Amino acid sequence: MNIQNAQKAVDAWIKAHGVRYFNELTNMAQLTEEVGEVARIIARRYGEQSEKESDKDKDLGEELADVLFVVLCLANQTGVDLQQSFEKKLEIKTNRDHDRHHNNQKLK
Repeated sequence: MNIQNAQKAVDAWIKAHGVRYFNELTNMAQLTEEVGEVARIIARRYGEQSEKESDKDKDLGEELADVLFVVLCLANQTGVDLQQSFEKKLEIKTNRDHDRHHNNQKLK
């Protein structure tokens, strides 16, 4: 599934199950909450914090999918073609960062 199809799938889900989109500010708060859940897993599973017993069954992929879902909602409700925007951003980053990263001594 490409990003454009993912946006369409989220829109169809919202119309079938969600009644309507939450407003943009609510979705931004939800996005922050979901990113926090990803951060908690990363910090405890891969960082220096100890993992609580209640966190051991958390699925990182599922939490990342929650982040993606809310990002797709925000793109839909604000009229952003995320496929086009992502492709443009990837081109910008490729042109801007290729030499910079290859020349970064910290990455060697």
